[in-house]
Amino acid sequence: MHICRVKTARNQLSKPTVSNIFLRFSWIVLGMSTSACYNVKRRSPELITPAKPTPYEYKLLSDIDDQQGLRLHLPVIQFYAKKESMMTKDVDPVDVIRVALAKTLVFYYPFAGRLREGAGGKLMVECNGEGVMFVEADADVALDHFGNPVMPPFPCSEQLLFDVPGSSGILHCPLLLTQVTRFKCGGFTLAVRLNHTMCDMGGFAQFMTALSDIARGADAPSVPPVWQRELLNARDSLRVTYTHHEYDEVISDQGPIIPPEILKTLEYRYIFFGPDEIRALRRFLPSNFTKCSTFEVVTASLWRCRTIALQIDPEEDVRLVCLVNARAAFDPPLPDGYYGNTCAFPVAIAKAKTIISHNSLEYAVKLIRKAKAEVTEEYMRSVADLMVMKNRPHFTTHNTFVVSSLTRTRYEDVHFGWGEAVYSGLLPGMASFYVPFKNKKGENGILVPICLPNFVINTFSRELDSMLQNNDEFVTQPTLPYIKSAL
Repeated sequence: MHICRVKTARNQLSKPTVSNIFLRFSWIVLGMSTSACYNVKRRSPELITPAKPTPYEYKLLSDIDDQQGLRLHLPVIQFYAKKESMMTKDVDPVDVIRVALAKTLVFYYPFAGRLREGAGGKLMVECNGEGVMFVEADADVALDHFGNPVMPPFPCSEQLLFDVPGSSGILHCPLLLTQVTRFKCGGFTLAVRLNHTMCDMGGFAQFMTALSDIARGADAPSVPPVWQRELLNARDSLRVTYTHHEYDEVISDQGPIIPPEILKTLEYRYIFFGPDEIRALRRFLPSNFTKCSTFEVVTASLWRCRTIALQIDPEEDVRLVCLVNARAAFDPPLPDGYYGNTCAFPVAIAKAKTIISHNSLEYAVKLIRKAKAEVTEEYMRSVADLMVMKNRPHFTTHNTFVVSSLTRTRYEDVHFGWGEAVYSGLLPGMASFYVPFKNKKGENGILVPICLPNFVINTFSRELDSMLQNNDEFVTQPTLPYIKSAL
């Protein structure tokens, strides 16, 4: 058994330097347990193979799946509280999930294979039944170590989803890495690292629902999985029919997407937007602008504050990429059980000076709405054709803010007999994934992570705080040096 002692810095909650409204979500930033350290004991990683024999074959990914921008891992974590009936029966969540995983892989057997790359960079799965990686672990803390309610940032989260050496490649590595960590109180976490080329968060939710259904006694998934990746392949006659600004600037392999000197400075903040915060932001929209969604007003506000904080040249273009689930755009519809990537990356684009102007919020909302509306079946066909024509480019990261809402995926409904997750979401990354969250007051809202260099966090905070206080005037004169082409 591998034992790793991990430490977290004790949080010093000094006098606030911002308003009480911003302190409300500062507590989300700083409100983790002040325990100095905790122990995590991990058993040796094991490979979980399908419970029954599965076909040996090669399965091609779609031309949406295998683009460069999706060749990464998505880390998802779910926290579950103890359940007295399970403790009385001495039911072990590790055993329940391990057994259910093997049974689920009979139906989702491509996940037990390995990704290979063919001619022209085309990705395919060798369905060889080699298995997914599984780690059993114990932590010597209770669930309340992670807050009440449980909320990020989670101290030493890398120990709740351990990067097993040799497992983190895109090719020739397990497509899923799963870790179940028990807590002293009887609660536990289920953390999964997903190879994004296999599916998006909607497809992953389908897999997790199947896993939890089988864990609770079902013989098979309620929605049978469907591969059929050819449905999202490029057309025989390639034609790009949209202007895809998301691929305007292809990052070459000559250097990193984010410079190392910037990576070292990145910090995360988690912001809760409840009814009061949404009302405060809507104040900056015209009174007749009533059809603006929560996602749109929050995203427009964050885009503005982020642009000011980064001090992007006023004449440069700034981009906002909204990850959109395009499943509903297809006619005829995609099969119910299709779990491949159906996400699109439409772009709202404008000059930085326009986004930071006093009356910019309505304009930004309209840009976001227009970008989302572009996602049609023809748009997706155009992307697939572009991938083949341009050798699967990466979407541009230059002056780009990437956001996605997970409020409709219902991950919190996935449970294994211990009830709904008390927290469910992605571990921190460069993109901002909005997740549903209920605060201590019982208010339902969304929790939004923001990733920025530490030397611009205060400027960002000041700008957003100004909006949330219902100030008549924005703070628009940042004093920090430009960060060109970094984020």
